[in-house]
Formats: sequence, structure tokens, C-alpha cells
Amino acid sequence: PQLVDASALRDSGAVLLRVATGPPPLLLEDIATADAVDRACADAVAYVEANVGNGDAALFSIFDALVPNIATHLDSWYLKLADRVRYFGVNAGNERFVSEPCLFDADRFVANGALLQLLPGHPGACVEHGYSVPEHTITATAASGNTIVQIDWRPALDVYREIMQDQYGIAINRENFYEHAVHFPFGILLLRARGEVLVRIPVALGENDEIICVGEIRPNSLLALLDARTATGRAAPLLADNLAELGRAEPGGDLVLFYCAGRRLHVGEGVGEELSAVLRETAARQMAGALSLGEIGGPSSDDYPLFHNASLVGVQWPSR
Repeated sequence: PQLVDASALRDSGAVLLRVATGPPPLLLEDIATADAVDRACADAVAYVEANVGNGDAALFSIFDALVPNIATHLDSWYLKLADRVRYFGVNAGNERFVSEPCLFDADRFVANGALLQLLPGHPGACVEHGYSVPEHTITATAASGNTIVQIDWRPALDVYREIMQDQYGIAINRENFYEHAVHFPFGILLLRARGEVLVRIPVALGENDEIICVGEIRPNSLLALLDARTATGRAAPLLADNLAELGRAEPGGDLVLFYCAGRRLHVGEGVGEELSAVLRETAARQMAGALSLGEIGGPSSDDYPLFHNASLVGVQWPSR
């Protein structure tokens, strides 16, 4: 875990964000199983309906990154709440991808949960990753939760190895998998969302060569193997343009930025340059935030709540 401080990342300290108005946050526990979706949805909907009133509001969520069905939870919330709120969020956890408590309120410190904060009158956020999509596509013919079991009816790792060798000349084995996978994640091609691409960073391998990702992959999803080098330099101006198009970018205002931890691994020493680009493109007075292990939202704050990897989440924050 690291914090964003203008154009630098910090290993210690805290970022405090003042919520001038709004209810106390809601901590949802034990939401990682399929039978918990309806219960968690009922609690989230009751929380929003009790506090949203008739005005604009945004629902900010922080999930435990190891919850395997985050997209399913987002779908269930949207089916009940639709566009009564704007949705954005991030994931907490650790890059060892070991289940540990990572969410808390005044009384509890838990894993396998989600923390919700309703923000009345808030314009929401924009999410961008800047990836372009290659022509070659594949299909997740067997997948469950955040795990790809088969690609094109073959063991997932076998197909990933072949593509990496044929297209990029990189030999993949179980030992170097994560080292390279962060630079060559999967993209899920979505026809319903204006051709938008969801990035899924592979983080581990199963015993039978399954590929485990951060975020769900639905069976029969259309996939492409992405090259992270194509995203460098594109995300910052896209993020700034989307904020400006919404009429919600406040030149000289404050910007909260969540930056994907997997993206940081790819960008390496260039992370300061990308953070500086965000500051420059958005003309923010000051910028602070944190690394994340998954991002929630879309290019527009009014978009359907999609779960992303490798992205930047830009949040205009009231200065007073």
C-alpha cells in the first residue's frame, strides 16, 4: 500500500478527506459468497434510501480485493437503485493476495467485506486506463468468479503461454507468471458499454493451470491480451477530457486520485511522470489519494458501475 501525494508515492502517513455532509459509512461483512449477494444488496439499498433524499448523490465503495464477485454485487445494486446515485470505488488489500482484514469502522476490522459512504451532492468520479485493443481475440470458455479455467476449450495457462511466446517472444512459467502478467493483462470486450474494455490483471495460478485475476470473468467472455505499454501516456489526458466534458472539473480545485497498484508495477519509475501528467492535464490545485487493487466506475460519472483493473479514478473533492 502507498499513498498519492501530488506527483509522488509515499510509504507512510495518512490521507484525510473531509465529508462535510453525509451519513456515517456502512460496513458490509461476509459478502464473498453467492448467497450473500441479496443480503448485501438489501443493506446497501436501505442505506441509500434512508439517506439520499431527492438530491444528487454518489455512492463511494471500498471492497476487499479478494471478494470474488464484486461485479455481481455492483449489478445487484444497480438493478435496485439504477441512477439514483452515481457509483465509484476502489479495492483494498495487499499485493500478496492473502486474505487479511483490510476494512474497518469504529468497531470492526474485517476481510471479505465492503465499506460504503454516501456523498450527498457529489458529482462522482471518472475512470480511465488508456489501453488499446489488439485485433486477436479469445474466449473464456470456462470461468468461475475471478478464475479463468479454460480459454478456447484449453487450459487457460497453456493458451496464455502460447500468445505470449508468439506475439511478444516471452517464455512464461509458473515462477515468472506474475512478473510478466502485470504487463500483459486480459481485456474483457463489452459490447453493451460503448465498446468499453475492462482490464483484468492476472495475479496467480491455480493447481490445474487456472488463471486467477482481480475481478470477475463471466463464462464465455470475449477476451484480448493487452499490452500495457499502449496505455502509458494516454490515460491522463483522457481522464482530464472526461472530467471536463462533464462540466465537473474545477480548475484549481482539489483532486482525489486512486491509482492501480498493478499499473504502478508496470509503469515502474515512470509513475511520477504519469502522476505529474494528471496534475497538469486536470489543472488541479492539489492531488492526493492512494494505490488500489481494482477500480469501480466508468469514463463518465453517470455510467453503469463497472469493475476495472489497471485504471485511474479521478474524483473532484470539495475544498470546503
